[in-house]
Amino acid sequence: MGELRLMKGNEALAEAAIRAGVDAYYGYPITPQSEVMEYLMAANPIKTTGMVVLQAESEVASINMVYGAAGAGKKAMTSSSSPGVSLMQEGISYIAGAELPCVTVNVVRGGPGLGTIQPSQADYFQTVKGGGHGDYKLITLAPASVQEMADFLKLAFDLAFKYRNPAMILSDGVIGQMMEKVELFDPIPRRTDEEVKEQCPWATTGRKKGTPHRVITSLNLVASVQEAFNQKLQDKYAKIQENEVRCELINCDDAEYIIVAYGSSARTSMKAVDLARAKGIKAGLLRPQTLWPFPEKQIQALCAHAKGFLTVEMSAGQMVEDVRLAVNGKVPVEHYGRMGGMIASPGDILAALENFINSTK
Repeated sequence: MGELRLMKGNEALAEAAIRAGVDAYYGYPITPQSEVMEYLMAANPIKTTGMVVLQAESEVASINMVYGAAGAGKKAMTSSSSPGVSLMQEGISYIAGAELPCVTVNVVRGGPGLGTIQPSQADYFQTVKGGGHGDYKLITLAPASVQEMADFLKLAFDLAFKYRNPAMILSDGVIGQMMEKVELFDPIPRRTDEEVKEQCPWATTGRKKGTPHRVITSLNLVASVQEAFNQKLQDKYAKIQENEVRCELINCDDAEYIIVAYGSSARTSMKAVDLARAKGIKAGLLRPQTLWPFPEKQIQALCAHAKGFLTVEMSAGQMVEDVRLAVNGKVPVEHYGRMGGMIASPGDILAALENFINSTK
């Protein structure tokens, strides 16, 4: 059994970064994720593991520092919240185009613009549809607990390096700020320089005489070559979609109505399912743990017995579009959401579910 602590979600993620053997964290403070940097600064891991923690002059600087460190084969990460992640989009696109592994964390707050410091899930489109330019995808994990904030940090790096692709942890202000018991995994030693060279033969780790240059860039001015590279990326994304979908199914075996929710919305939706079952409504919950790749096949399979799907999101309705694409018109799909930092209660969700059921009769 690992070490047990009572921690905020942001703190658990920061501690997980140290334990996961991360080489470098570059960031900039913004509510509601500032505890990530504050925890790392206080822990000062350069004295224990050698991990570098640096406050950059901006979010633009921090993502480009991650780009540079990732190009050297290092485990590099950053974290921010919605407006800050918006500033990182060009850098994230560059990193995807250079096929580099890294982890970015977004503890989402309400928008548009500066909006509010309260929780939201309105950055779904920005994350899974590509907030930067070009045809690229981010491996996207959606934690619903403090435990998953820790566990998904390690998983995000594993997947990023497995596929040489940036990964995003899409959290929100509830999960980042809430406190829960968390079981921390045992520390993983940082890789030595020799291990980095062995495990990352593509990295810019220094050139020996007689070896070819290693050039890492996202720039290619020959259209036919760039098209071939883009096709290579699409083939990689197809492999990720086939192998890395993760979701949790709760009371779905006999469910007639399925709630689809992730992150903190999934927590309140789980209670709403219990309330619905107590009233004789056969409700279930599908909780995507990966928002990309999205659990399309799992949703399609549920269409065999489900009468309808209700998505619950802290937004005007974004993930609902992917649920509708997966359902493909077989049964009705509706959305219920709150915005601006407002959080739906289990009672609110139950009422929305009952209204949805009545509208489909």
